[in-house]
Parts: sequence; structure tokens; C-alpha cells
Amino acid sequence: MPFYSSRHPTSGSRSDLPDAQREYAMRIAIMGSGGLGGYYGGMLARAGEDVTFIARGAHLEAISADGLTVKLPSSEEFTIDAKATSDPGEIGPVDLVLFCVKTYDTDAAAEQISPMVGPNTMIASLQNGVDNGEKIEKVFGAGHYVPGVSYVNGLIERPGVIFVRSANMTSFGEMDGSVTPRIDELVGSMRHAGVEVESRTDMRSFLWEKFVAICGVGGAEILARQPIGPVLATPETKDLLVRLLQEVVAVAQGAGANVSSEFPDQLVEFASSRLPPTHRSSMFADLLEGKRLEAESLNGTVVRLGREQGVNIPLNFAVYAALKPYADGPPAAP
Repeated sequence: MPFYSSRHPTSGSRSDLPDAQREYAMRIAIMGSGGLGGYYGGMLARAGEDVTFIARGAHLEAISADGLTVKLPSSEEFTIDAKATSDPGEIGPVDLVLFCVKTYDTDAAAEQISPMVGPNTMIASLQNGVDNGEKIEKVFGAGHYVPGVSYVNGLIERPGVIFVRSANMTSFGEMDGSVTPRIDELVGSMRHAGVEVESRTDMRSFLWEKFVAICGVGGAEILARQPIGPVLATPETKDLLVRLLQEVVAVAQGAGANVSSEFPDQLVEFASSRLPPTHRSSMFADLLEGKRLEAESLNGTVVRLGREQGVNIPLNFAVYAALKPYADGPPAAP
């Protein structure tokens, strides 16, 4: 069943309505309250939405005791008196679950949010990868999943404090390209909260384009052990980047995604002109910090699909193989 809140305004989007005319606050749960979830949840809560953060450990304790502080790229910061819990069962059904967990936690997290998912609940995923929707729909059936693409880069600076390095465009849309009231609801609420957001009718291809980007850029950074600046400045590693991107584009096209063969060159041009030389992909940053990696759902998925499709993917296999010993953190010393 498609999401449509009975409380949805009959005319205009959420962002078009003055505060005095907003008759309700969306009930929102943030599943994964790290840099990404903390940013969106903080912005939405500050704007008056009814937000509960699902967190654990010291981060949960700090939010419960002192609220959640969000430091924005503009140097502005704010603190909200946030609601937080480790137990989704305490929250009950909500209008929206913002699903911001790492891809290796998707299956378990989807089961955990079950108490919050009613007949009309949206589950908006802002994760990396291209198969999270399938995993979410395996638990809840069709009609709840909303794909999203986020170009926000944030982290937990310390428990209870989110530092946002950059907050660029966030995109939502239906996988089938249709224009629906629930996307208007979601985008309007985000825009009202001050998030740079858009709706799209090409989300399937757009998800794949981001997948191409993070597998290619992240793969080149990881093999070179350097951020994007030195990768682009060195002819051999720049060529490596292009070839990694070309492999992923071939796999995307084999999966039926409308990704142009010119996308690798366009992305390299974008990276050269728009990304700071110090840019590190999320998986490269996780590798350097000794964290668990999303290797299976990124370059590992390229390898799996490439083999199924008969597409030659030697460079993505090299990235995947190089990451396997580190998949769950640094390997034990011999």
C-alpha cells in the first residue's frame, strides 16, 4: 500500500505552509543516529517534527542527558532536547523511518524497526548500495520503501555531538518514477527543516550513479591509500579511477540501469573541479579508522553482479580482494 497520511494537507506542500497552518508534526524515527541520521534528525526536530533517535551506548546516554548538538558546515551549531532510545518497541508506529544504518546492518535493522512500521509508514533509506530496498521489502513487503540518495558527509565528533563536513543535495523519489503524495510530504518536511532536498523521477538510475561513484572513487582511493587529490594528480591512478568507474557502469547497464557510458569522464571532471583534494570516501575513511567495512555491498556487489552478467571486472575484484582481510576491522597480527 502506498504511503498517504490522512493528515496530509489538502493543498500545497509542507514547505509552502506557514508554521501557524501546520496542523501536525510528523512522527519520525531515526534508525542509525550517526553523522547522517543525526544531521537529518536534528534538522527535522529543530523544525518542529516529532523525532525520536534510536541510538546506543555512550551516544545514547549523551543525547538523553544533554540533547543532541549538530555542528553545520556554515559554523552554525544548535542543540535540541532530543528523544532517544535503544528500543524501537518503545516508540510504536511512526509516519517515517529514516533508515541510515550501514549496509552490513540492513537485515538486522529492518527486523528491529518492525514495531515502528504501521500500514502507512515510509521507510526512507539513505544508505550506500543498490540492494537495500530488496532487503527492506523482504521484511515488510512492497509499499513502504522509499529510495534516497544523500550527499551529506557527517560524523559523530563525540557522543551527543554531530559534526557535518558538508551538506549537499538529498534526493528522494519512487523506484518506478511516479510522482506521489508521500514524496511531496517527505520532501516538503525536509525543505521546511532547511535541508537541501529534491524529488526525482529517475531514482533507480540515480541510485546506480551514486553506486558507480562510491565504488570507483572509493576503490581508487583505497588502492592508492590516498585521498582524491593525489589520485587525480597522478596519471596512473587517475587512469585506474576511470577504469574502475567504467567497470561499474558496465555492471549497472547490465542490471538495466540507465547510466551513460560517458558518466566516468563526467565524474572525473566533477571530482577534479568540485571535490576538495582531501576528500576521502566513506569506506576509505572507515578503513583508515579500523572500522567494519561495507565492502560486500559496494565493490563486492560489483564482483557478484559482474560474474552473473559475464562482465569483466578485474579492478573491482582487486579492490574487493584487498579489503576482504579488513572487512570486520583490522586483521589480527600473525
